[in-house]
Amino acid sequence: MRIGEVVCSIAGRDNGRYYIITEIESKDRVKVADGEIKSIKNAKVKNVKHIKQSGDILEKIAQKLENGDQVFDSEIKSALRSYKEGENN
Repeated sequence: MRIGEVVCSIAGRDNGRYYIITEIESKDRVKVADGEIKSIKNAKVKNVKHIKQSGDILEKIAQKLENGDQVFDSEIKSALRSYKEGENN
């Protein structure tokens, strides 16, 4: 797992929701945001057992997060839109 990776929740009330990893707290916990319900400033802490990796890394957002540059919720929401649309088909 790495910052900027797209993950899907597989447990909890947010089951099936897509997020981007914004911070790695430890080997067992990461912070995730979707730019909609969970903003970048109020990122959700998830146990890594409760998320499924997609293997996709959003390089532009990952680079901004790693450099400490500001990332807007609208950027995250827009980047995840294709994942949400894909699950409806």
